[in-house]
Amino acid sequence: MSIFHLAYNVRDLDSARTFYGETLGCSPGRFTETWADFNFFGHQISLHLGEPFATAATGKVGEHLVPMPHLGVILDLDEWKTLADRLTRAGVDFVIPPSSRFAGEPGAQSTMFFRDPSGNPIEVKGFADMSGVFAT
Repeated sequence: MSIFHLAYNVRDLDSARTFYGETLGCSPGRFTETWADFNFFGHQISLHLGEPFATAATGKVGEHLVPMPHLGVILDLDEWKTLADRLTRAGVDFVIPPSSRFAGEPGAQSTMFFRDPSGNPIEVKGFADMSGVFAT
């Protein structure tokens, strides 16, 4: 697998650096007064000062309408559970709280949706069997 890079806007770099660094536990990289890089679970994100992209709950997945567009990452289930516990203890306001979906089906997974302090939606999925990530 390749490492992806994604750059997007945040309204306040200090709150973003606290959220991504302390709340999510992402290692910080280079930063200036106008942007900051993070190791987002093995991938590079660059947060730039500016107005975040518009989102709307238009993605129908099962019984939920999820925010579109959104950033996401897939973790093994144990790492996902550890992060879900960490975010719950931190009082993160979930759009979709940690839960499981598609049980017994190809692609069975756990998921959670939340927003960063600027409102950017993030989904974190957890798979017990990574071969199910691209299951049909």
